[in-house]
Amino acid sequence: MIDQDSYAAVARATITRFLATQRDAITEAGRLVAASLLDGGVLQAFGTGHSRSVALELVGRAGGLVPANQLGIRDLVYYGDATVGDILDPLVERETGLAQRILELARIEPVDVFVVASNSGGNAAVVEMAQLATRRGHPLIAITSLAHTRSITPRHPSGQRLADLADVVIDNCAPYGDAAVALPGGDQVGPLSNLTGVLAANLLVAEVAGRYVAAGAAPPLFRSLNAPGNDEHNADLLARYGSRVRLGDA
Repeated sequence: MIDQDSYAAVARATITRFLATQRDAITEAGRLVAASLLDGGVLQAFGTGHSRSVALELVGRAGGLVPANQLGIRDLVYYGDATVGDILDPLVERETGLAQRILELARIEPVDVFVVASNSGGNAAVVEMAQLATRRGHPLIAITSLAHTRSITPRHPSGQRLADLADVVIDNCAPYGDAAVALPGGDQVGPLSNLTGVLAANLLVAEVAGRYVAAGAAPPLFRSLNAPGNDEHNADLLARYGSRVRLGDA
């Protein structure tokens, strides 16, 4: 029988496997991010498709890092001269050249660190963003599904995948195809990549915060906008970074 418990069971099992296998990767990712931020850097988060949710979890979030900026295809409209119609096609992430245009609209500093989330890790925009980050000397952390990315032919002309380029790979442990509960007839429900992807993002933030405390520094964390007095706290921290941190719709 397929019901809510079917997805709950596979979700619980996947989270357990994720926590059992990915802690070392998250620890190393936290080291890279903390080193960048303590040196005045900003975490640049990028994702396309539903992986945008993972990138968004790192930006403008209560309990999250203030020096974190979300890069996205939407920036071509927000900060560039593209129209909404130019980016509405869900397949636009397969186009080469998008990442270069996105980066040209952002204020990226050499000390910044990149976190790129993509379940498949093979679409052109994601691979290109990873290539540009590494070529410019930025540390790169990937959040991806190794099961999925190892089963596809990348859409980038280089033949590379996101995981091939990253300094640290955090495997979200989602299966090939993402959805994990089989239905009669062959269809599936219950995607997992954002569930563990968001968990990865928050474990990463916790690791970074711990490293700040260990260094005798106060972690630059957002406080909830829906509690009195926190607007001033957040604004004071954001002022340190100016246009380097753009919250957009975060």
